[in-house]
Amino acid sequence: MNQLNTQAPGCEVAIIGGTGLTQMQQMESLRHELITTPFGEASGPLSHGRLWGHPVVFLPRHGYGHTIPPHKVNYRANLWALKQVNVGLVIAVNAVGLIRRDLEPGALVLPDQLLDYTYGREHTYFDGSGEPLQHVDFTNPYSERLRSLFKTAALEAKIPLVDHACYGVTQGPRLETSAEIDRLERDGCELVGMTGMPEAALARELGMQYACIALGVNKAAGRGETGIHAEMEAYLSLSMQRLAGLLKAVLPAICLMGKGGAESSPED
Repeated sequence: MNQLNTQAPGCEVAIIGGTGLTQMQQMESLRHELITTPFGEASGPLSHGRLWGHPVVFLPRHGYGHTIPPHKVNYRANLWALKQVNVGLVIAVNAVGLIRRDLEPGALVLPDQLLDYTYGREHTYFDGSGEPLQHVDFTNPYSERLRSLFKTAALEAKIPLVDHACYGVTQGPRLETSAEIDRLERDGCELVGMTGMPEAALARELGMQYACIALGVNKAAGRGETGIHAEMEAYLSLSMQRLAGLLKAVLPAICLMGKGGAESSPED
């Protein structure tokens, strides 16, 4: 694994998300840093900045021009680049469709489980290229410490947050058929999106604390009464407003956790 110490705790806080996050008025960009990785180029330079005065590193998953499709994102390079600048705490922002019938567009969801339906993606650092093989424990794919901070912050700030859901990750870039959504629902999925894996697993392999905030921007195929794209356009702004409120509420606690070195295990 090219000599990276996967057990050394990082302390910096990173946000991986869409390009819309860079346009948040509260985001103060200080400098950009291009990181070379053994796995090729990341989606773009790392943006070091401040969000409500708190230091964060931002990486746009699809590139700054939103040109990289989900199955072409270099997830390995992205996570490796963040680890190289001492990131140990990762907030992943993912736009998703809502399968669970009681969830409405605009919802913020904090998933606690996932199912991976992707294929052909470079999904591990342990690919026989030199380092001893490790089978990481992925029983709980998201950091419970980070999830707990999100739940507490949402409660105190009175921001609606659904704190349990299973995220089904599909290949993309096309959206799913209604029959595929029916299958995902039978499998236990309550959300559907295209970027949750292998990102979460790679973060675990690198020893990072990782949690996902899912923006429910539309009903999944066959679940809504209007077109999917129409719902996305109608509810993305609302989801971003709610996300901004949640990040403002939770960042002080997450940055304080980072100052402690994120010393617990990633699944705690």
